[in-house]
Amino acid sequence: MPESSLADRLGDLIDLTAEERTALSRLDQRERPLRRGGVLLRENDKMTELYVLRSGVMMSYVLLHDGSRQILRFLFPGDLLATAALAYHKSPETLVALTDAVVAPFDRAEIATLIGAHPRLAGLLIVTSQMDRVALTDRLAALGRTSAKSRVASLLLEIRNRMRAIDKSVGATFTLGLTQEEIGDATGLTAVHVNRMLRRLEEEGMITRQGGRVTFVDEAAIGPATNYVDRVDGLDLNWLPAAR
Repeated sequence: MPESSLADRLGDLIDLTAEERTALSRLDQRERPLRRGGVLLRENDKMTELYVLRSGVMMSYVLLHDGSRQILRFLFPGDLLATAALAYHKSPETLVALTDAVVAPFDRAEIATLIGAHPRLAGLLIVTSQMDRVALTDRLAALGRTSAKSRVASLLLEIRNRMRAIDKSVGATFTLGLTQEEIGDATGLTAVHVNRMLRRLEEEGMITRQGGRVTFVDEAAIGPATNYVDRVDGLDLNWLPAAR
């Protein structure tokens, strides 16, 4: 059976049939490599395609009027990119590779074919879009109502849990792969403030850092100290139609 990173992600939510996996693999046929720092789309670029992130890590961001950057999402293998193409002609965000990455482009008309043939997959795409929306809502609430330490700790948990969803061997220790500037642009903080918060988390015995790797020393304490909610635990997919 053809491999598909999108099928792997959706398959973590429900058991996919062989026909569903094959249908998803058709979106994953072409390859476009990106070097670290490579731009896939810029804000206001014309969009006609969507992409499956096959490997690597990417981010989406917008530039504000003062020239500052607000990172919206960190993207991992199995994520759909440029989904705004289903509603808009121009990209509302910039998509950049944080590591060497590979994406699979496909025409947005192929989503219509998928929906017509596999309504359960259509439902799952709605589910993942809602998961992304809730993650953005959580980030927005954190920016407005939580402390700097909480925002940084919450982002660490989010990144580790996304990595764990892809690689079950990821435990308390993981490679963060983000600069302090990138953490700051995601949490509304300066790089200097991020550095202070990371040191505070270390001083309070919640994390350790070494060589770009972060270890959660006391996860039982760090969870309640943040606004982070693992939204995967609360999923209710009983409404999905049966597979065809």
